[in-house]
Amino acid sequence: MNAMRTLSLGISPCPNDTFIFEALANGRIPLPCGFEMFMADVEVLNGRAREGSLDVTKLSIAAMAHAAGRYRLLRAGGALGRGCGPLLVARPGLSVEDLTHADVAIPGAMTTANLLLGLHGGFRGDRVEMVFDEVMPAVAAGEVPCGVVIHEGRFTYPAFGLDLVLDLGRWWEGATGMPLPLGAIAIRRDIDDATALAVEDAIRRSLAHARSHPADGRPYIKAHAQELADEVIDSHIRTFVNDFSMDLGPEGQSAVSALVAKAAEVAGVALPDAPLF
Repeated sequence: MNAMRTLSLGISPCPNDTFIFEALANGRIPLPCGFEMFMADVEVLNGRAREGSLDVTKLSIAAMAHAAGRYRLLRAGGALGRGCGPLLVARPGLSVEDLTHADVAIPGAMTTANLLLGLHGGFRGDRVEMVFDEVMPAVAAGEVPCGVVIHEGRFTYPAFGLDLVLDLGRWWEGATGMPLPLGAIAIRRDIDDATALAVEDAIRRSLAHARSHPADGRPYIKAHAQELADEVIDSHIRTFVNDFSMDLGPEGQSAVSALVAKAAEVAGVALPDAPLF
């Protein structure tokens, strides 16, 4: 491995990503290679992954249907678990049945949230794409009847006067018995195995540092968070960062593989004849 190589690394500004990657971003741990950080909304990252323009990037599991030819997944740094799924919200008084043919605001076509909405099959209206933090205001203002919220929105939608209509994560868990894989870290397939393993190890060490020294990363997390309330940030990190973030393990890998396969089926694309991990 070339010790002088610098890799481009894409993450989102959400607290789970900034919590995990702060030590890498700010040079708190020794590294065999450098990282050039690129921070953007997850749907932007999904597009960059589809193009193959970043060496290492966070992406939605759904986006791997289009990116698997260029990327393989690492076993650290992702978002997977139970009780962490996207939520369909609406103004009070509306049910799943009321919204069968309604337009739905989504945080991007390639997001896992949109994939789950399609897999559920109960919503046949048009999808209205928005940046994730625009969804709740649009629903509250009556611009769209309902919307799927992710990230901090899971904790803040009541403040917009919205009600929970459907927890898509709980639906997935009930239908499959598996934890829900939301996002993962992908690395280009043309990067050698030794470098990939070193990156995976660096992510684990960055997460370990965050857990051991939580105060170190707080300014970085708050500088990028959409919601600055400490209790929301803490809830976000507790929900989306867990033992699966350190290592997917067999259960996590099986769940990821299953959802990637469903994403490819929905998209009508063939996955490459190459290992996903």
